[in-house]
Amino acid sequence: MGVHMRVRGIISLLFLISVLLEFNVVYSYTRPPPRKNIFTPLSDDDDASSPQQVRVSQVGKDRMRISWFTIYPTPATVQYGLTPSANSFNATGVIDSYHYMFYYSGPVHNVIVGPLKPNTVYYYRMGDCTKVYNFKTPPSHFPIKFAVVGDLGQTEYTKTTLQHISDPGYDMLLLAGDLSYADTIQEQWESFGRLIEPLASQRPWMVTTGDHDIEKITFFHRRSFTAYNTRWLMPFNESGSNSNQYYSFEVAGVHIIMLGSYTDFDSNSNQYKWLQGDLNKVDRKNTPWLVVMFHAPWYNSNTLHQGEYASVEMKAILEDMLYKARVDIVISAHIHAYERFTRVYKEKANKCGPVYITIGDGGNRDDFNPYFMDPPPDISFFRERSFGHGTLEVTNATHALWTWIRNHDDKPVTTESLWLTSLSSDSACNGN
Repeated sequence: MGVHMRVRGIISLLFLISVLLEFNVVYSYTRPPPRKNIFTPLSDDDDASSPQQVRVSQVGKDRMRISWFTIYPTPATVQYGLTPSANSFNATGVIDSYHYMFYYSGPVHNVIVGPLKPNTVYYYRMGDCTKVYNFKTPPSHFPIKFAVVGDLGQTEYTKTTLQHISDPGYDMLLLAGDLSYADTIQEQWESFGRLIEPLASQRPWMVTTGDHDIEKITFFHRRSFTAYNTRWLMPFNESGSNSNQYYSFEVAGVHIIMLGSYTDFDSNSNQYKWLQGDLNKVDRKNTPWLVVMFHAPWYNSNTLHQGEYASVEMKAILEDMLYKARVDIVISAHIHAYERFTRVYKEKANKCGPVYITIGDGGNRDDFNPYFMDPPPDISFFRERSFGHGTLEVTNATHALWTWIRNHDDKPVTTESLWLTSLSSDSACNGN
């Protein structure tokens, strides 16, 4: 009898928690003070020809791009295979570089490998280096697990977030802009690349841009995203885009669209026209889940970043398009806190609108608390001033589990977890 009573008590508690979340109840949490910035130096084991800042990204359904830097020129070649000898296949790519005012980058290597088997570990080595790395390809079918983060930066909190992402494992990482917080100091891009290499060299990282990635200086450097475009080449060509700022890709039944908050998005822009065409091509039978990511949130009950053009105008121009396409989830960053809205359209709860999530708190360096408006709007269902990351585990064509994981005293603490149902499976939303 005692055991049954305890079980019923636990079930009642879980039910109570779910009810409280539905009524916008937020548990009290004091945001911890900022932690120091970090700089990740070149390893003592590396020389001028050693690959560094190694990472992989998805290119098409069965190919990966391997990217790395060296100090001195080395061949843009990759040997890879299914065994640690990594000598079954060969691929050759291209070398790029850039300069930013008085900074000149080393060679940037990009090599596409494949075709590859899904959900499989491959071993690889780059250029003339004998060191062997490995990566795992994403699955081709459900389930799939995404790690989701924004405003990652380079602080002690960043290190904790990366550790929390790495420990349980994931298939692909999605980053909603503001990567390195280099802010024109190009050596900070190098540090960031070395910091994330242990994770980014083993799983595909798919990213979009934030305001800290622009790095345009009037009169001194007139081009935006110079470092980002060279360092973080994404599969825009493969998705019919003419810009590295916006693109799409498909993985395991999920169609993911990355947009640029700080690139033209008006109705005459290339981004707008591309998005129209991309959404029209989505086949919800093949990809029942549709996720959109960009940096500046359209819905935000924080006192910061209110009324910004990148949020207000982009929402006014593109919200109808996303709603009519039955986008399931919209993920943004920029606000250095976590907030999850219900399904929304035109400022009101709408069962056929996207779930809007803000997740701009991976490890940024700001030393102020991002305070929320009080009381919260009816459409804001959970918000928390904390550092951390999210996971999206898409289990099948109809259900996915979203989880927010707080960095709490360097320990991962789940503070929100909820099941989402795809709009493509909801007959009430299929008629547009």
